[in-house]
Amino acid sequence: MFNLLVPNKEHDEKIIMLLRRHWFIIWLKIFFFGLAGILPVIFYFMELPFFNNINQNNIGHALLILSTSVYYLYIWLFLFVAFVDYYLDVWIVTNKRILNVEQHGLFHRTVSEQRLYRIQDVTSELKGIFSTMFNYGTVHIQTAGEKARFVFKEVPDPHNIAKKVMMMAEQSKKFKWVMENEKL
Repeated sequence: MFNLLVPNKEHDEKIIMLLRRHWFIIWLKIFFFGLAGILPVIFYFMELPFFNNINQNNIGHALLILSTSVYYLYIWLFLFVAFVDYYLDVWIVTNKRILNVEQHGLFHRTVSEQRLYRIQDVTSELKGIFSTMFNYGTVHIQTAGEKARFVFKEVPDPHNIAKKVMMMAEQSKKFKWVMENEKL
């Protein structure tokens, strides 16, 4: 199933890690959009005499319904875009390379890849109280390629991921060195 996600997959390439942002990130966005959805209802009950006057007028009532509907439509739209961005941002680590697939909006995607033996440094970072409580953070991967730095944003257990990627990079460098020396 995950093999469909790997572009230009080689015949002996295996997916080691498939990473997405931590679940807390999307739930935090859902919470804020839910809060934004409740605000008009709270505002309605706080200003009930004002809205009773508007509801007496047919045009005012129609405009109130229209503006409320547009407001909720935008909330759904922004929630959908946030979910698409969350779901389609994927970081894949195979036994040969790392891939960074990032979705920017609905119709713009960037895919970057780098061979494991080109990795020079891996850094993990936890910032903030929620990041520390839920153990999610950022993994920075410094490479010797054209794109100097890969960033795995808000992934779960960043220290363990950084350790695994660095270990795999070291194994890949040893394997490449052995293969080059056998040719000589």
